[in-house]
Amino acid sequence: MIKRILPVALVISATLAMGQTTPKPKSTTGKTAAKPTASASPVNLSQAIPTDPSVKVGKLPNGLTYYIRKNAEPRNRAELRLVVKAGSVLETDEQQGLAHFMEHMEFNGTKNFPKNELVNVLQSSGIRFGADLNAYTSFDETVYQLPVPTDSQRVFRQAFQILEDWAHNATIDPAEVEKERGVVLEERRLGRGAGQRMRDKYFPVLLNDSRYANRLPIGTEQVLTTFKPETLRQFYKDWYRPSLMAVIAVGDFDIKQVEGIIREKFGRIPEPANPKPRTEYTIPGNKDTKVAIVTDTEQPNTIVQVIYKREGVKDKTLNDLREGVKRGLFNTMLGNRIQELTQQADPPFLGGYSNYSDFLGNLDAFTSIAVAKEGNVEKAIRAVLNENARVKQFGFTPTELERAKQEFLTNVEQAYSERTKTRSASFVEEYVRNFTDKEPYTSIDFYYNFLKKEMPGVKLTEVNELVDQFIHNDNRAVIVMAPEKDKDKLPTVEQIIGYIDDAGKGLTAYEDKTLDAPLLAKQPTPAPIVDTKQIKDIGVTEWTLKNGVKVVVKPTDFKNDQILFSGTSFGGTSLYDLNDYTSARFASTVTAMGGTGAYNQVQLGKFLAGKQVSVFPYISELNEGVSGSTAPKDLETALQLLYSYFTQPRKDADVVKGFLSNQRSALQNQINTPTPARVFQDTVQVTLGANNPRRQPLQPADLDKIDLDKSLKIYQERFANAGDFTFFFVGNVDEAKLKPLVEKYLGGLPSTGKDEKFRDLGIRIPSGQISKTVYKGVDPKATVQLVYSGDLNWSPENTTQLDALAEVLEIKLIEQLREQESGVYGVNASASYSKNPVPRYTFRISFGCGPENVDKLIAKTQELIANLKSKGADPADIAKFKAETRRETELQLKDNQFWLGYLQNQFVNGDAPDEVLREDQQLNKVTVDSTKASANKYLGANYAKFVLLPEKKVEAGK
Repeated sequence: MIKRILPVALVISATLAMGQTTPKPKSTTGKTAAKPTASASPVNLSQAIPTDPSVKVGKLPNGLTYYIRKNAEPRNRAELRLVVKAGSVLETDEQQGLAHFMEHMEFNGTKNFPKNELVNVLQSSGIRFGADLNAYTSFDETVYQLPVPTDSQRVFRQAFQILEDWAHNATIDPAEVEKERGVVLEERRLGRGAGQRMRDKYFPVLLNDSRYANRLPIGTEQVLTTFKPETLRQFYKDWYRPSLMAVIAVGDFDIKQVEGIIREKFGRIPEPANPKPRTEYTIPGNKDTKVAIVTDTEQPNTIVQVIYKREGVKDKTLNDLREGVKRGLFNTMLGNRIQELTQQADPPFLGGYSNYSDFLGNLDAFTSIAVAKEGNVEKAIRAVLNENARVKQFGFTPTELERAKQEFLTNVEQAYSERTKTRSASFVEEYVRNFTDKEPYTSIDFYYNFLKKEMPGVKLTEVNELVDQFIHNDNRAVIVMAPEKDKDKLPTVEQIIGYIDDAGKGLTAYEDKTLDAPLLAKQPTPAPIVDTKQIKDIGVTEWTLKNGVKVVVKPTDFKNDQILFSGTSFGGTSLYDLNDYTSARFASTVTAMGGTGAYNQVQLGKFLAGKQVSVFPYISELNEGVSGSTAPKDLETALQLLYSYFTQPRKDADVVKGFLSNQRSALQNQINTPTPARVFQDTVQVTLGANNPRRQPLQPADLDKIDLDKSLKIYQERFANAGDFTFFFVGNVDEAKLKPLVEKYLGGLPSTGKDEKFRDLGIRIPSGQISKTVYKGVDPKATVQLVYSGDLNWSPENTTQLDALAEVLEIKLIEQLREQESGVYGVNASASYSKNPVPRYTFRISFGCGPENVDKLIAKTQELIANLKSKGADPADIAKFKAETRRETELQLKDNQFWLGYLQNQFVNGDAPDEVLREDQQLNKVTVDSTKASANKYLGANYAKFVLLPEKKVEAGK
């Protein structure tokens, strides 16, 4: 797997994640050096950042480093990593792509696990290939990931043998190399497209022709097709050596035992007598502004990125830690301002952000990005750059800083309160970064206490001054990506530089508009709980309130600071005729955009700053409801917000106008330059939806059908009757404290006494045989999707059999299509099913491949299905399915999110709430004969085949 091959800013698309993240509770976010800042705190900021004492760190005589930490979340599990400080930048010209190829070969034969035995062994222990067992290669490192159970000493010790084999016992069998060559070429094929073609053009400009510019981890087709096994062996010999390796183990185990195993197994790996020097490559700076304007026939929108690069400094001292806090505050405040620009009647862009973070190699960067609306590059980038300039000219406001501090501290407080519940996977990533990038790691206890002391002393002037460090004229790069059809409309290099240099003229100071008013204009009239039921075997209480509202509560101790909740009832858009469908479809979206009560959307966000509260109303086809999360201390605020969304919907015509304007522009871009994937998925959706109007792709003209007043009316209708709602609360819930809040805020909701149902619209996947081929795209790659469907006799036994069928078939598809045919990088088989509007199942098989292999691989797939129908599944594959399912369920039963979704599904479907406790009974019914019967039952006559192929080239003269 390829990971982190691009700076984060460069993988952006038309859909932007606009939220700004607060730095994680570790030593740093970003890496700016600065002089110590005066503080009222007695903390000596010149001191080194203390490492977390809970981590046992050591180095073996051969140079291998290890990190060990005992952590009991989840119980009986451990996260293991082998980190090799060797990636694609170390490749010679003849080795381009072989760092990543070596990663693949580690799963294709080692001294103690020949060929694919390693995968088989782990799957038999309940570890899924891909989902659990995985690895990634980047420019500078290769990391192998192995989550394992610790309640089996045999499996646990075996896992360390696997790590050791990866470190120095790969066999690199020439026959296996030839088989894997096709798999890696298929992975490379999957990465082809507009993004790759444009990246190949702008990377040398952005990265200043450095080593990083021509060492993408996927490599070159020429090398991958022709390299000799000896060339791969040389890379393994040169760079897989103890001094460049770390073993990381975090989990529910005995530290001394693990340290002994590591010393035993890894201490015997010899360090080469004359190791090849490990060069630390850098990206040189540039005094001028580098500009790359690239276009492509399959690029749907215009994206502008302005990147201010600067030397990154490794954090070492407490002052560095404090500087990271300042950068986090800066990012949060600027991000909030830019997000507000999208909440205007005429937003200047489809999306945008400015953010300081690490970049690549030795660099950090302050990056501003805008997705242009109607291709208007100037308007989009000026809008983002003007917000940067506004900070430069006027700074942030005291109220903005106070809210940002509240948000920052709240996030760290939450991490602190969960310190005994933190999952092992969260820790291992910190130690990986420490080994690869020298990023220090400290304990959440230290960080939280440090923050409490230092945060009050962070002055507004300090944060405002950061903009001068971030924005500068040297070492600057501008990347413009646009549709090929708009090539002649794009600004010149000189014009683009002019936009940047002229930013900030005629600006006025930002006005921080807040509202000081109660969230609820009128307090609700409570209704008491009139009935209580206990479902003791799963620890659930069910309340019925006088107004008809039902509440299902499951207190857990899985998280200290988390309560998840939802509420749902039948109805949804199904109750509205086609003329009102679009207004109904967008009703919850456009209504929530108005805010609630006296608060508009921006003011509501400011009101909730520093609170752990999230509430979202929704209207789907068959249901309406709310979903949310909160901390115990903010539970009442969350319920007030929920009550407000039910009873105080708010209309904001300007915000909705801006939203719809942006949506029209984005949809028009997709129509003007439809991507192959979009055209293919639209075809699948329309075909499986029987060409029903409600299954058509959204068009710009559809948005014109949205009547805001009609949408608001529909929203009010859907939430006018809480009496047929069921609410679910899972997490650190104190029932005694929850009860009066439920009676007040849920008991106070309006109720009509009616019990609404959804309307069955009769939309079904067409029966019989369907075949559709889509010709779109210029790259020589194909996508295949095979779909089986039909009616389902709803029962836990049948859904378990469907899941088993999907898993055993996927195992065989991977073995045949990937390992034997070398025809795919990945293949997926999955079953989905639902009880409403009528019980139905859908079974999908999907993969990407070369166009020339489509028919062959479909035929191989059908052979495997025919074999399942005649013989049933391999008993070993059934055992793998059972082991994986049991291991997964062990984790799910300790997860709040699982229980929330599970309980809602069980109650909505009218199924037994305690069915999960009988999973073993259902798994025991999965046999060779049952998989044979299931294959014949579910992989039958209702079969749809969809294939995406490149556009046909018209020969000259025809």
